[in-house]
Amino acid sequence: MSYFKNNLYLCRSYVTINQLSMKQFFKMTLATICGIAIFLLITGFFLVISLAGMLASDSASTKVKENSVFVIKLNGTISERAEEDSPLNALMGMGDMSAMGLDDLIASIRKAKDNDDIKGIYLEGGALSFDAPATAQQLRDALKDFKQSGKWIVAYADQYYQASYYVASVADNVYLNDHGAIDFKGLGGKGEYMKGLYDKLGIKYQVAKVGKYKSYVESNTLTGMSDYDREQREAYLNGIWNYWVKEIAEGRKAKVEDLNQLANDSIMAFANTKDYVTAKLIDKILFPEEIKAEIKNRLKLDKDDEIPQLTLSDMLNVKSKKEKEGDKIAIYYAYGSIVDSETMNLLQGGGHSIVGKSTAEDLRKLADDDDVKAVVFRVNSGGGSAVASEQIRHALKLLKAKKPLVVSMGGMAASGGYWISSPANYIFAEPTTITGSIGIFGLIPNFSGLVTDKLGVTFDGVTTHKFTDYEQDLILGKNTDEVMKHMQTYIEQGYQDFLNIVSEGRGMKPAQVDSIGQGRVWLATDALNIKLVDKLGSLDDAVKKAAELAKLKDYYSEAYPGKGSWLDSFMPKEDKGTYLDSKLQEELKALLGDLYEPLMEIRQTVKDGSHIQARILDDVRVK
Repeated sequence: MSYFKNNLYLCRSYVTINQLSMKQFFKMTLATICGIAIFLLITGFFLVISLAGMLASDSASTKVKENSVFVIKLNGTISERAEEDSPLNALMGMGDMSAMGLDDLIASIRKAKDNDDIKGIYLEGGALSFDAPATAQQLRDALKDFKQSGKWIVAYADQYYQASYYVASVADNVYLNDHGAIDFKGLGGKGEYMKGLYDKLGIKYQVAKVGKYKSYVESNTLTGMSDYDREQREAYLNGIWNYWVKEIAEGRKAKVEDLNQLANDSIMAFANTKDYVTAKLIDKILFPEEIKAEIKNRLKLDKDDEIPQLTLSDMLNVKSKKEKEGDKIAIYYAYGSIVDSETMNLLQGGGHSIVGKSTAEDLRKLADDDDVKAVVFRVNSGGGSAVASEQIRHALKLLKAKKPLVVSMGGMAASGGYWISSPANYIFAEPTTITGSIGIFGLIPNFSGLVTDKLGVTFDGVTTHKFTDYEQDLILGKNTDEVMKHMQTYIEQGYQDFLNIVSEGRGMKPAQVDSIGQGRVWLATDALNIKLVDKLGSLDDAVKKAAELAKLKDYYSEAYPGKGSWLDSFMPKEDKGTYLDSKLQEELKALLGDLYEPLMEIRQTVKDGSHIQARILDDVRVK
């Protein structure tokens, strides 16, 4: 009996101890939950205050101090427009501060020109790249215009990449750090030709195209550059370089022939810094404290005074002196690849694109907007889907029936980019714009050598008609000759449609368009002589022409579509990829290296139903 009592006691003690432990556990758990809740509440409170402050600072105008300098860091990438970044990213230090929009830069330079408290611009060179040579040219033109006000520009760098040096050469004085370098070597480079790899893998690309200069397919079907592609590339690259070197020579008070000899006879990136002075590429070698003293001297500041500086983000919030008065001219920005639907996939990496359906809808709204008296269609695209291009062109044609339509070509407006430009009343292009490429192609891989011959996978099935499964047949190497014959006929009709479209828009005969078409890429200075463009000029020139055609005296311009708000990132969008896509993209890039893009192109070709393309090989990025 005592045994049971002792055991019962022990049991009771055990239960009592566990009851106490459970009570302590619940108390500690509750305290922890309360602590976390209070922490999250406080953190959320401060986050809301921070975001509100950032939003308020974004909307509040920047007050410009007397004797200020506008600082432009020639570092990162410059494209047609910069997308709106999330305040949360900026708060956490994750925002992409290196991505700049050409529109923002030019607008800020103009505000700096008109503001009496801003005395000059300081350019700091670095690893800067542009989406096209014309983008660099437009930035330099804006800086050149700034100098017309009598204000100064000073440039300084540890290292000038070639494009950033071209831009910096407009400055009154160009300085370089000791042991710095200038990359001055001319334009060009080598592309990748993947046929040898595809042969080893058992992959063969099947091509239907029109246009002997239509070189987009060559990287998949040849082992080297065709004579036609070499001819057109030499023509436009030499044209761009001749334009650049002429402007550099003018800015640096040097001779064109001397600069060309420098680029040809030596590797200037390896030169002694003193040689840059001798060659007139720079004015002087300075250390950082010396360039600081130089700027202070120009601002007439004392040695101990701080230099009042304005960054690009500051300048965006500086109030413009020009008020919106008169009638409205819409500037619609169309830049990136032309696609059938909104995508964010492994190949594109979420870059900006021109979506056929939504762009056409935007244009219809502008056509019906009575407040918009004219439209300037700003194009910077190497093309893409022929179907989407036609959607946009048709919408522009309907718009043109209601109000004046002027096209302003940016870095490039080629292939599909020219397709959508052709209906305009008037076309402006920058001197270094790449345009033309009137041609069309279809490109489909045949995987039978890999899937069947190497991996042993076979396919069989039942169909009701001969061509029921033609797309899979093409990919698997069945009935390819017969299917490709039909596809070639379709492509030829598409090319004829392209000729007729340009013929109608430009007032030329189809045969004339064909003679300058054939997929040939033209520099705008040459395109002017063959009537593909009407005049060389800037976006401003296009706006003035639109006002003239609409017979407007007082007018202002407004950009469309509005830049994506950071709030848009929280809204669902059709056909968007996932967060995993972007992470996987980076991992695949690191793993595959140079093979990443060609293999992803195979993936995209299979995935994308739009096999008919009007695009050029987008490899004219410069740095």
